[in-house]
Amino acid sequence: MSIKRVLITGSEGQLGTSMLKQKNEFELLELIPTDLRELDITNKAEVISYLSGKPIDYIVNCAAYTAVDKAEQFETNAFAVNHIGPKNLANVCKTLKIPLIHISTDYVFSGQNYLPYKEIDPTRPLTSYGRSKLAGENSILDSGVHGIIIRTSWLYSEYGSNFIKSMIRLGHERKEIGVVFDQIGSPTYAKDLALAILEILKGFAAGTIMLEASKIYHYCNQGVCSWYDLAQAVMDINNINCLVRPITTKEFPLPAKRPHYSVLNTEKFRNKFDIEIPYWRNSLSHCIDLLKL
Repeated sequence: MSIKRVLITGSEGQLGTSMLKQKNEFELLELIPTDLRELDITNKAEVISYLSGKPIDYIVNCAAYTAVDKAEQFETNAFAVNHIGPKNLANVCKTLKIPLIHISTDYVFSGQNYLPYKEIDPTRPLTSYGRSKLAGENSILDSGVHGIIIRTSWLYSEYGSNFIKSMIRLGHERKEIGVVFDQIGSPTYAKDLALAILEILKGFAAGTIMLEASKIYHYCNQGVCSWYDLAQAVMDINNINCLVRPITTKEFPLPAKRPHYSVLNTEKFRNKFDIEIPYWRNSLSHCIDLLKL
């Protein structure tokens, strides 16, 4: 089988970096990293020029405006990256017949469910960030491009800034911290998602996974917790002597309203791709072990 060239947009983010770190395990996939300096996906002419001039077999769009609170003030910026960017990629990929894997979010939901969200459940984002990501999803679905959209939640890794690293830092700096206990979801270790995406790409290349018009799938680590539970787990695994105090969302107001319950049902993903999804606490322990190195 010939080597397949995979373009990764937003390659300096947590997921893009995690994918690049696993490239040696997938010898038949050549990963091509790009970030804003190399490719501005909000500029359609630039997307056309870049993709027309290079032999690209697949694209994974990890580029995103993820500053949830800033998006309330800078909505135009969020929509440019999260809506116009994916729309440009999808339309150009459709023309050039390049399959596209796009990453979306649990924030497309209102958080009023009491059962894990399925892909067919109605969306009702509460924030500018969520609305911009939903618009990006819809533009991809409308384009008819082949590929998949993966919604994920509470992403963290050894790289960049994230909740896990913040809790470790605060745990060492303070004797006590307050963390909200009334927001429930599923943490996702970026390495697990990166490996899953690479396995799917390997399946595309081998012909064991059939390419079809884009559909939505949910991926997050198995199990559920609150941010309070996650913070407590970080302290326990690190043996940090810091009291984690449960507080309500009202006690910690932020510009963007968070969904109170955004657990994603991953059954469709597991059935389609036959990829095992690790339990969240096991993955958290693995990440923390690497952070200690």
